[in-house]
Amino acid sequence: MAIHLHEGDLPEGMDFGDSVAVDTETMGLRPYRDRLCLVQLSAGDGDAHLVRFMPGEYHAPRLVALLEDPAVVKIFHYGRFDIAMLRRWLGARTAPVWCTKIASKLTRTYTDRHGLKDLCRHLLGIELSKEQQSSDWGAPVLAPEQQAYAAADVLYLHDLKARLEQLLEREGRSQLAQAAFDFLPWRAELDLLAGEEEDLFAH
Repeated sequence: MAIHLHEGDLPEGMDFGDSVAVDTETMGLRPYRDRLCLVQLSAGDGDAHLVRFMPGEYHAPRLVALLEDPAVVKIFHYGRFDIAMLRRWLGARTAPVWCTKIASKLTRTYTDRHGLKDLCRHLLGIELSKEQQSSDWGAPVLAPEQQAYAAADVLYLHDLKARLEQLLEREGRSQLAQAAFDFLPWRAELDLLAGEEEDLFAH
């Protein structure tokens, strides 16, 4: 595994193929209050690229172009949050997307454990450490442990997608999953429009 740390944007000429795993690290879970600190990406080749953002420096045209590229599927785990953060801070309209958490909930209905750590353990036999989950992602220097944690969040998404695609096919829910994935960027947009106090789908 190799981890590549980039400041502010991706380098020129990077090619992630037809699908890229994406995750974010932020200062918290409220898009209007908590800023985007890190975007992690992987082509599924064992390497991770971490794009770090400092306060007020959110001009990343190459990264945005990748997120908006209609020929590249962006793979997330709980994409609803990440897509909203990418829209809020980078202005990116991320699409098309695929979400391992949605796929898990549609297929692994025998359990309520749909976290990334659970999926990696149960579907891939891989144990992820969540020790750095609540660390300071806005720190001036990211520790090697933070970088390794952030990388792990994207390194296995391609393998999880492949396994979950098999389960969706087996359960006859591939079409339903695709409809949910297609709606996900709009769900994130509605989250931003509604703000932190209102759910437009509530009674």
